[in-house]
Amino acid sequence: MLNTKAATWGVMARVATTVAVMAIAALWSSTAAAEMKIRLGHVFAINSPVDEASKEFAKLVSDRTKGEIVIAVFPNSQLGGDEALARELSRGSLELAFLNPGSLAGLDPLLDIHYLPYIATNFQEADAIFYNPNGILQKTLRATLAKHKMQTLGFFELEFRAVTNSKVAVEKVADLKGLKLRVPGSSGIKGFFEAAGAQAVAMPFPELFTALQQGTVDGQDNGASITYNSRLFEAQKFMTTTNHVYAMGAITAGERSWAKMTDEQKKILQDAAAEVAVKQIQKNRDQNAQFLKNIAAGGVKVTAPSPAAFAEFQRVGQMVWDKLAPIYGAERIAALREEIRKVRGK
Repeated sequence: MLNTKAATWGVMARVATTVAVMAIAALWSSTAAAEMKIRLGHVFAINSPVDEASKEFAKLVSDRTKGEIVIAVFPNSQLGGDEALARELSRGSLELAFLNPGSLAGLDPLLDIHYLPYIATNFQEADAIFYNPNGILQKTLRATLAKHKMQTLGFFELEFRAVTNSKVAVEKVADLKGLKLRVPGSSGIKGFFEAAGAQAVAMPFPELFTALQQGTVDGQDNGASITYNSRLFEAQKFMTTTNHVYAMGAITAGERSWAKMTDEQKKILQDAAAEVAVKQIQKNRDQNAQFLKNIAAGGVKVTAPSPAAFAEFQRVGQMVWDKLAPIYGAERIAALREEIRKVRGK
């Protein structure tokens, strides 16, 4: 009888233990399900304005979701260049990125429409044309990224692009002739430099510094922020602020991870993206003059084109527009020209 009771109690104890373990597992499972751990990648240097914006974005999202979404930031091409990041977003194996769409023409040629030369010549024009949610640039980029399973949360500033090289001070269009320049995979930028007589070499950003050091290319065309923060100036002797392209980036989510979020979580991400983008744009502009000073202090001769030379660079840039109409579409080109006309009051 005692043995029977002992056996019964043993069975009951085992059942109780099993139930307790299952309850703990269920509690852990529900907690794990509530917490979404995701990765955010970008190519920008650690502590650069874009990197700081990405970290602030991650913190805002974690705070406002009360820890439901935790974002780990991987800067400085740790997860690959823009091409690799976009590919992984599209596949669903990466959740978030601060992307440079202008480097993704290999994925879709429409993703570098905003890299047509001299769309904007100053920040006032850039704000009116690039940061207009109803403008042709944002509508085209959003629709094209969505086509490739990427959701655009907002846009941030890269910069006005410049020309750096190790051979000659570029003071006029003719000085570009024969230079071997690394460019992103952009038809607009490639076409601009080729029209000026340079040799344009498309190359992923993570390979650029080594290529400059080894002389694989003579120069490149990032602006002051990226040239300084990524230390590209250390392998260069000359810089010219041609401002041939104004570049903006996109805060982007992969469609697969985006679909798993609640409407409330999606709004939190969108609001956080808008908030950090505004701060990043202003910070980038506030620091631009200092970046140029730091580059000059590093032994680089920094040149600003004369008004006549700038007009000459613009004429070369405009030549590219008509050639690229078949790629971007004549209707989009016409709409963009009209937006520019209205902004400039011409």
